Amino acid sequence: MDLTAALAGLDDHPWAAVSHAYGPAGDLPDLLRELAEGDDGAAGEAVSELYVSILHQGTVYSASVDAVPFLARIAAAGIRTVDVLGLLGGLAESQDEWEAAEGAVRAAVVAQLPLLLPMLSDPDEAVRLTAAWAVGHTGESGAVAALRERWAAERDPDVAAELLVALGRLDPGTAADAARALLGEETAVPLRLAAVLVCLRNGERWGPGHHAAVLGLLPAREHTVDHYSQDHEELLHTVVDTLLDRDTDADREAAFALLEAALGDPRPEVRAEALWAADHACYVSRSAPPRLIPAIAPLAAQDAAASLLAKLGPLAAEAAPRLLGLAGLPDDAAADRALAALVRIDPRQAAPLLARDLERRPLARAAAGDSGATAFPFDRDLLAAVRARLAVEGLGNNETANLVHLLRQWGPRAVVGLPELCAVLPHFPYAASAVTAVAAGGPPEVRDRAAEGLRSAAGPLQVARAHYDVTGEPGLLLDAVAERLASSRERAEAAQAAADLGAAAAGLLPALLAAVGDDPEPTAPQLDADIATARAFWQIDGDAEEAVRILASVLDRTTGTRLWARWTVVRALRAAASLGAAGRDLIPRLEALLDDPEKAAGAVLALLDIAGPDTVDLGRLAEAALRSVESGADVTGGCEALHTLAAAGDIDLGRYVGDLVERDGRIVTSGLAYDIISEDERLRALLAGLY
Repeated sequence: MDLTAALAGLDDHPWAAVSHAYGPAGDLPDLLRELAEGDDGAAGEAVSELYVSILHQGTVYSASVDAVPFLARIAAAGIRTVDVLGLLGGLAESQDEWEAAEGAVRAAVVAQLPLLLPMLSDPDEAVRLTAAWAVGHTGESGAVAALRERWAAERDPDVAAELLVALGRLDPGTAADAARALLGEETAVPLRLAAVLVCLRNGERWGPGHHAAVLGLLPAREHTVDHYSQDHEELLHTVVDTLLDRDTDADREAAFALLEAALGDPRPEVRAEALWAADHACYVSRSAPPRLIPAIAPLAAQDAAASLLAKLGPLAAEAAPRLLGLAGLPDDAAADRALAALVRIDPRQAAPLLARDLERRPLARAAAGDSGATAFPFDRDLLAAVRARLAVEGLGNNETANLVHLLRQWGPRAVVGLPELCAVLPHFPYAASAVTAVAAGGPPEVRDRAAEGLRSAAGPLQVARAHYDVTGEPGLLLDAVAERLASSRERAEAAQAAADLGAAAAGLLPALLAAVGDDPEPTAPQLDADIATARAFWQIDGDAEEAVRILASVLDRTTGTRLWARWTVVRALRAAASLGAAGRDLIPRLEALLDDPEKAAGAVLALLDIAGPDTVDLGRLAEAALRSVESGADVTGGCEALHTLAAAGDIDLGRYVGDLVERDGRIVTSGLAYDIISEDERLRALLAGLY
């Protein structure tokens, strides 16, 4: 095909009527022409621009459909054929469609198969390989005959491997039959790797031949080149993930046996790949940690192993002695990694070592002061070390925060650290809450010293709030709240502080009301401020009518909104729940949210508090909460809603929670890296008590 034919109709096409990632697609003619006619540099830049516009991070658009015929003709004209085939394959592969009819992009690529299939026999190996990859992603059974024909003739192992993978997608039975015969060591590595993946995707019963083939291909990255997919590069991870996803005892055993063998391999590169796959296994499978920890613990000196053990927390208690030995090594980096893991696994054993080397153990110090972690055990020597460290000039923000949080966790037992906390207050206002914690319940002289330190650092809202908590005197906090309401600065925090002041903040009600928003497209901070204001009206003078009006407005303005609003709605629902029966006018809005898994858990809790368990359909609420958990939309909220339902009424939750407790797959699959596994274990225990 000549260039004129490839670009025929380009300028006459209605590009402005379709869009890509950055809006109307009026720039596509220039990009396509630059790709076809530009020099190497300009054409390469055009390919990059096309990727980010019509296949942006894997998403396709209405303009993607219209670009496909031109791309196929450009490839057929022999212009940057490999690059363009790669783009066409990516477009066919995508299932993330934005303002494009379902399947329309893939269908557009399928329509160009008459141009693409001849490229399977191109003299250039790279063209044949990329053509096989692209054709395999079309899902079009009509391409099978051409793939089989080329498979029979192909002699290049890389191209043959891609043909086998493509057949595995379009004709899995035939491909699996061919793949079984290619698992032995005599098979070229690319073909053997492809054969493993085809067998895996076809659901083959895993056996010794598959096991040996995978181990023989490690480390997989050693055998991969640029055109290979992530499945090729992370073979062990892919195999383990797929086997665990099958959710059978036999497949779990196969996955764990692979990991144990790879973790014990003498080659560091193989162990590194195994640790990455083991990390994933522990995140998705509850049975993985007890099975794999004996193989992981001997590798604790490696960064990846220490990190994984830390994520497992108390589940990795078996590794504590080895970590304890490593934590005493002269190598500060290795010792710090080991101690950081020990902090999360057995903090009582870690405390004396952290006290001894607090300055030289930044990772362990951060783990102990992690605000999301379980309270770190009190230790007198560590308290002394924290005080000494806080007295050092020029500490960074992160280190100061970690040290302050340790004192906050310890509360009154750390009262001797009050002078150090007061000293850092002017530069680190977040220390105010720690001042409150250590002074709580103390004798008058302690509270007086705390109050004096807080007054000397007055200005930040959190300092004024801490002063009120320590002294019960509202003046400083009232002034700080009034200033922020007048300037719209920190409005949500100011409104919440006003709510906590109760009747003492009655004079602020006009300013609070004046700050309530009515923007039909509000930002999350604006909505959070309105939610806090609703709480304030209720807690200051019991004005349920105004609180309900504001919360109703928040819920109405977030109906059908994008993902960013989900937690804002959850916070609004918690505020609604605090109204109790006085929030009954919100019930229709709450019931409407039961069908939305992202918001259902909060709606369940609010309905129980507002309507009461005797007037709601407990079965419907249980099903709504269960959907929140099973969909992964709000796992923690859904579990807590189920727990509350069990306490609220006569309902048998066994049929709702049995699978969540007994299943091997974790119900918590996202969150902070060091919290996912511990949160899953916590929620599992919570639900186990319900049946």
